Amino acid sequence: MRIITGKYKGRHFDIPRTFKARPTTDFAKENIFNVLVQYVDFDGAEALDLFSGTGSISLELVSRGCSRVISVEQDRDHHRFIQDCMKKLNDQTCIPIRGDVFRFLKSCKQQFDFIFADPPYALKELATLPDVVFERQLLKEEALFVLEHGKDYDFSNHPHFVEHRQYGSVNFTLFR
Repeated sequence: MRIITGKYKGRHFDIPRTFKARPTTDFAKENIFNVLVQYVDFDGAEALDLFSGTGSISLELVSRGCSRVISVEQDRDHHRFIQDCMKKLNDQTCIPIRGDVFRFLKSCKQQFDFIFADPPYALKELATLPDVVFERQLLKEEALFVLEHGKDYDFSNHPHFVEHRQYGSVNFTLFR
């Protein structure tokens, strides 16, 4: 796993083979971030990374200048891996939280400039994530929510739908 751009550009982190997480491919990550820079100024932004897995997106957000990134991951080993990556960077910008994403969202009182969610594609509640984010008013005005998902989902009729991008088997839907 590598950081695409920013102050930590090119840094690599070896993901343990025992991990169940499916990190966003470098190809998909690079392409979606090329789109996102048209919507979000990451410099100084406050971001939320849900279902963080390996922390690939959180690391990218930190590298691109976010002032604060909250990274929510339930798996103990993955959470520890994210903490270790941040220690290696000697960067306090990311706050890794170990816990259930839906519980976190239910109790969250903060608003964000950017939210990214990469849930397991088989998660039965996946389709509810956009509604939860908007019902809880977790986005600041003009902020963006990006949901990574499999090909079986179509959010084009959602009232906050902005656009859909597909890179190989990876799908991203942008909401505002």
